[in-house]
Amino acid sequence: MAPPRPHTHARARTRTTARTTTAVLSGLAVLATAGCGSGFGSSGGQQQTRAGNQRLTVLIAPSSTAETTAVKQAVAGYEKTSGNQVTVQTAADINQQLGQAFSGGNPPDVFYVNSDQFANYAQGGSLYPYGDKIWNLDAYPKSLLASFSNDGKQTCVPKDGSSLALAVNPKLWKAAGLTDKDHPRTWDDLERVAKKLTKGKVTGLVTSEEYQRLGAFMKQAGGWVTNASQTTMTADSKANEKGLDFVKKGLNAGWWKFSKQVDALNAGEAFGQGKAAMTIEGSWLDGQLAHDYPDTDYKLFDLPEGPGGKGNLAFTTCWGVAQKSRHRDAAVDLVQYLSTSEQQQAMAEKFGAIPVRESSAEAYFARHPEFEPWSPMAKGVQGPTTVKGMDKPLAQFNSELLNLRSAAPKTILGNLQHNGEPVIKEAQR
Repeated sequence: MAPPRPHTHARARTRTTARTTTAVLSGLAVLATAGCGSGFGSSGGQQQTRAGNQRLTVLIAPSSTAETTAVKQAVAGYEKTSGNQVTVQTAADINQQLGQAFSGGNPPDVFYVNSDQFANYAQGGSLYPYGDKIWNLDAYPKSLLASFSNDGKQTCVPKDGSSLALAVNPKLWKAAGLTDKDHPRTWDDLERVAKKLTKGKVTGLVTSEEYQRLGAFMKQAGGWVTNASQTTMTADSKANEKGLDFVKKGLNAGWWKFSKQVDALNAGEAFGQGKAAMTIEGSWLDGQLAHDYPDTDYKLFDLPEGPGGKGNLAFTTCWGVAQKSRHRDAAVDLVQYLSTSEQQQAMAEKFGAIPVRESSAEAYFARHPEFEPWSPMAKGVQGPTTVKGMDKPLAQFNSELLNLRSAAPKTILGNLQHNGEPVIKEAQR
């Protein structure tokens, strides 16, 4: 097997990006619709308005000021072509605000839906299923479409996406006497180079403690939280245990640390400050480094393979349309406009969102091959877990992973299995 091709970051593509929060690092930012004043939209009723010059509301929880600007520019283009008016607002806590809006019967017209909340909203009757109205739906990856399907219907379509990649600091790499031939292809390779990079205040590999990062190693060992159809819990497996055992081995040996151990808000901060020679993150890392640590360069590589082969995790959000919107046709029209290849590529250039339409992604990576390891369409990429109510067991799983250095992986996985089984059972009723 040939060593993986390095992907060098082109600093010329610097983006203005706000500091990435822990919530954003768990996935991509969430876009939603919101109106002016205390509520969203003009009415909570379902009587449809089909006249011209409609007023739509959009609420966004952006990862950056660049994202806010990009969305507003895209919406301005839609207003010119449609004659409709769209108001864009930002949310500090999108899940909380959407929950309140749904409960109050006055939701925004269009909004981002986090993959971990999708089933809760869809099965609660809050989302209008519009997938059959989207042009060329087959151009989206099946794994991402499956994350936003409910009762056999394509409820919504992905806005953008990202997988994880291994980011390497080239200066620290060279200083440790490593060359391109040393880029890790396997877990053993990763351990070897991380040990060599660990020196003084620099740790070879720093990541977050979340399953949204460590789960990649469960996948590489041949495991995952559920089966492919998300109808059976598979957390308590030998494969998953093997994946977490490898992480624990690195933590106890000191060549792998969690961001909190190096006094960093997140792994991107640790990498930017030079405390980490390598990290594992998604495309949001580029914006964080460009904004907060413009002098920190990096190269991207595919994640190493484990005993089960290739394994990676995909992160995505979808454009949600409210079931109770009075402007559903116009809302779907807006989503259609924002989902075109032209708009997806424009978003990618402006704030780093990886396009998810195949034609858009191909064109983007042709211009920026250095970012291809972040493609959510590569082999072995696991889509988000979207079982209704599973967000709580997974949150508990993350809490227990924080103590992985001293805890037994088998126990942690057993707890997830125990907590997740009744959720799976309830979801199948």
